[in-house]
Amino acid sequence: MLDILHELKDWIIGFADSPWAVVALAVNSFTESIFNPIPSDPLILGIAAVRPQAVFWLALIATMASVAGAVIGWFLGRWFGRPVLLKIVSAKRSQRVEALFARYGVLVVLIAAFTPIPYKVFAITAGVLKFDVRPFIAISFVGRGARFFLLAGLIFYLDSTDSMEAVSGNFVAITSGVLGIGVLLGAVIGAIRWAVKRWR
Repeated sequence: MLDILHELKDWIIGFADSPWAVVALAVNSFTESIFNPIPSDPLILGIAAVRPQAVFWLALIATMASVAGAVIGWFLGRWFGRPVLLKIVSAKRSQRVEALFARYGVLVVLIAAFTPIPYKVFAITAGVLKFDVRPFIAISFVGRGARFFLLAGLIFYLDSTDSMEAVSGNFVAITSGVLGIGVLLGAVIGAIRWAVKRWR
């Protein structure tokens, strides 16, 4: 299974220097929010290595397509319920995600949208739990936009071939750092919310 995923990742990233690169990015970002396990970040890095001047345009495309896919995921969860969620995640993990929604609400959507956590699971779960679609879309734009534009800003700042290779080679470390920041942000906001409730 892992070999298949690696081959799929390499095939998708292979579009980076093709005329269909932007289309591939849009399709990958859209499907990543529903069922596709391959994140769009490596493809953005690959395309930006060929077209560094278009990096913020790539971030915008990835954000729009990703949120559009998340909305489809929300509706799938809303219409078909837990059975569709259990197609991509175990029952145990589904229960954990639902517990996070019950405890943190909209904050968990923001963290999932910003970090390498599988966002599709939270998008579909939001629909299953009938989470209001309007704040879901708004928070998705904030989280996904922050993620992709942060990456675009980093690429723009390191606008040279050597620097781009350094970013690509340390992609796991970079995304792990983003995840750490997201978890830390969630912990801080959660502590603030707890303190406010306690002192009311």
